[in-house]
Formats: sequence, structure tokens, C-alpha cells
Amino acid sequence: MLDKVVLKDALSAVRRPVAEAHGLPNDLYADAEAFAFETQRIFHGGWACIGVGADVPEPGDVMPIDLLGAPLLLVRDRAGDLKLYQNVCRHRGMILVQEKRNVSGVIRCPYHSWCYSLDGRLRATPHVGGPGISHHEAVDPEQTGLIPVRMGVFLDCIFADLSGQAEPFDDYIQPIAERWSDFADRALHHGGKSSRFTLDVNCNWKLAVENYCESYHLPWVHPGLNSYSRLEDHYNIEQPGAFSGQGTLVYNPALSAEKAFPDFPDLPPKWDRAAEYLALYPNVLFGVHRDHAYSIRLEPLAHDRTREHIEIYYTDPDVARSEDWQDLRAKNAALWKEVFIEDIGVVEGMQRGRGAPGFDGGVFSPVMDSPTHCFHDWVASRLG
Repeated sequence: MLDKVVLKDALSAVRRPVAEAHGLPNDLYADAEAFAFETQRIFHGGWACIGVGADVPEPGDVMPIDLLGAPLLLVRDRAGDLKLYQNVCRHRGMILVQEKRNVSGVIRCPYHSWCYSLDGRLRATPHVGGPGISHHEAVDPEQTGLIPVRMGVFLDCIFADLSGQAEPFDDYIQPIAERWSDFADRALHHGGKSSRFTLDVNCNWKLAVENYCESYHLPWVHPGLNSYSRLEDHYNIEQPGAFSGQGTLVYNPALSAEKAFPDFPDLPPKWDRAAEYLALYPNVLFGVHRDHAYSIRLEPLAHDRTREHIEIYYTDPDVARSEDWQDLRAKNAALWKEVFIEDIGVVEGMQRGRGAPGFDGGVFSPVMDSPTHCFHDWVASRLG
């Protein structure tokens, strides 16, 4: 059982300077009640990533999303704009859409056939006033449409605020958009089926974030990557309260001797060799390079299970879609998949380690672990 007094003391230890701090306590990784508390405070209490625009590419596409028990409906409307609603009928709370599909007409509730247009308006209420009478003064269509959910989009990632109380999305996203202003307003083109994959990992979602934040583990966990992008070629990135991660000074792709993905046009010279990898709190991991970008959405399934949704994007639609580039796209996805799979053993090992009764959250290397401590501090601030 989660002891709030003990948790408060533990979170105080997390929020000390990195050289003095302890990591987050075991319960926040290994206890179902703690996971429920975290869900309320973090995933239902502010901005969280729920999907990508590539999930609903065509007008009329609708996709149900479950955000830790909260049923949502992602919609691409007739004009091509993204909308987000609660995935429930306003009549009796029935789930409207059970699986991803394209809607040619209206969204129809399978219970009593109430119908909604893609803009959320209530369009039909058959027999609501009795057999053959499809209206009643007590049901005002203007007040009984689908319930909208606050949303925002950055680098094709879709964020939702279930609470309705979080800061404006522009304020939330501003720190990373400012750091990555060279990429923030670019058109991104998803590489298609071969450029998306999922990994199921037996660990708490926070361990995936922690591992992604730092380059300290490269020589031992990623020896292939470390052979050309060495530990000493990396640098820490920290924006307290927003994101943290790492970058490299030696990005130099060599997937093929014959051709290479084109770069984003007009990038500043720093990106000729640099690449950066940031964890935007709480649950999306980004990588940007001069010739492609990716996102990893972390979907918490339980206190000890996480699904990682990886999406890879390119600079122009021809590169992202044509058969001429298919082999190179597949090779790039396979390279990243190999790297991400290499991380599974360590995050699952840390999850098992959280069963050690005497473990106090661990200590940090003030030099190598400060991005991870930055994330721990943010979690502690949201839970405290």
C-alpha cells in the first residue's frame, strides 16, 4: 500500500542537488497503487502524448485511444484537420468507436444509433421522442455534441490535456520548440509501414525515459553505436521542468555507398554533424538528425509494462513513400530497432531491481546522470 508520508520524504530526497539526491523510490516502479496515483497526477493531470498524426492520415479516419482508462477518439475531419474528443456517446456513455476505421458519413453509436458528424455535432437522435419521433425539447443538439479534449501537435506527435487545467499548449511546447527551431516548423513525412514498429517492454515507463536521457551506458549496452559515436562525443541537455537528453557531435550516416537520404534544406552548419535526443516529459522521446527524425511514444500499460511506439519521418514525400527509397527506409528502421532492442535488457533489469527492499532509489553521477536526475526532479514535482 502506498504510504503518502513515506513518499513525501522520498520525493524530498529526489529534489536535492544531483550530487546529494537519491532516485525515485521503489514504489513508483513496482506498486500498482502508486501507478494509479501517478496516472492521476501525470497522465490525466496535464499534457501527455497519445498518438501521431500519421495514425489518421486520411480525411474521415477515426481511431480510438485508451489513455490509462480514459477513452479518447482521434479524428481527421473532412478538411484534414485533427480533432480529439471523448470516445463516448452523450446519451448513455457508450463507447462510440471500437477500432480504427474510415467514416464516410457520421459516427454512429452502436447502442441507440445517436449520430455525430466529424466536427463533433449531434446530427441524429432516432426515436428519442418516442417511436418515429427523432427529436425532443429536452435534448438540445447544440449542447449535446461530442465532448472535445484539449490537444496540440508538435513534430506530428499529438498531445492531450484531460484535466483542462494545464498551461496552454504553446507554453508547454515552447522550450523544446525553441531549442529545435530549425526543425519545429518543417514538414515531416512518415516513412510508412516499414518506418513504424512497436516494442513491448517489461518495465515501468519511467525507466525507458531514464535510459534514453543519458549516454553513460553507450560503451556497454550499445558497443556498435559507441564504435563511431563514442561516449566522449556526446553532451548532456537539460531544461528543468520540460525535457532532458543528450546529443552527439559526430552524426555521419552511412546506410548505403550508393545514396543517402536528402537533408532538411537550409539547416545551420551545426547540424552537419550534430544530432540530438530528447525526452519531452512525460512520455515522448525524440531524435532529430539532418536527414530524418523519429519519435517514440511510451504507452504505460501497467506499473511494470510499457509499449513503445516508434515512428520515423523524412524530409520530403518522395523519400518517405516511393519504392525507390523503400530499401533504405527499411535499413534505417532496422538499425534503430536494433539499438532500441539493446536497451530492453537493462530497463527490464532495473525493473526487477526495484523489488530489492533496501534499495533507496540509487545515487547519481553528477557528471553523467544529470539529465536523468532532471527527469526525476520533474516527476517528484508533479507527485509532491
